[in-house]
Amino acid sequence: MRPIKTLERVLSKAGVGSRTEARRWIAAGRVRVNGKQVRDPDVWVDLEHDRVEFDGKPLRRERRVYLLLYKPAGYLTTHRDPQGRPTVYDLLPDEDRYLFSAGRLDLDTSGLLILTNDAQFAEQLTNPDYHVPKSYLVKASRHLTDDDLERLRDGIELRDGPTRPAAVTRVRESGGKTVFEITITEGRNRQVRRMVEALEAKVLKLVRVAIGPLRIGKMQIGSVRELTAEEVRGLTKG
Repeated sequence: MRPIKTLERVLSKAGVGSRTEARRWIAAGRVRVNGKQVRDPDVWVDLEHDRVEFDGKPLRRERRVYLLLYKPAGYLTTHRDPQGRPTVYDLLPDEDRYLFSAGRLDLDTSGLLILTNDAQFAEQLTNPDYHVPKSYLVKASRHLTDDDLERLRDGIELRDGPTRPAAVTRVRESGGKTVFEITITEGRNRQVRRMVEALEAKVLKLVRVAIGPLRIGKMQIGSVRELTAEEVRGLTKG
């Protein structure tokens, strides 16, 4: 996933002006890409390889942004929804609504979600080859035996193949239902829910409580904060 954007968007995100102004300046011939004058504001630009100049001066590189959001249940991880349901972007300040999410959480799942404009960083978080652990607190619809939890640890056969071994800890029993924490390093669609369903149970509540070394801690649901440089390094080391 490379940082490819239209030329007008590149100018506006660099703080040169609004997208309307950028279109006007591009049409006026004030912008060059790799030394060539470009008058089409909709041309695609690869920020990792293309050199963009405005009035003969190179654009400063877009500031990298890394946000940590505590997503509430009932919010979609998408920019907009045709049905008008709330999305995680409704929780962000206007200036951060151009970010994309590094991974997804389904509508009924709450917990940690990272949003960024750094495509390489997002790839490291979401590609299973990097083995970045994600931890979830799960409430199952029935009591899960020690054998059930051991099956989760060992890996469960799903329709898209067996899951990798997982770290599983029983947290408590609540009214005949088991609450446990599971840490996985994959991230298939609805993976934790499908693993529990393979045990002939259902997930009643699902919260992502950790991504790598980051944990929810005292974050309030719906809140968002910027990651520190140390936290960003901690997520991608190794």
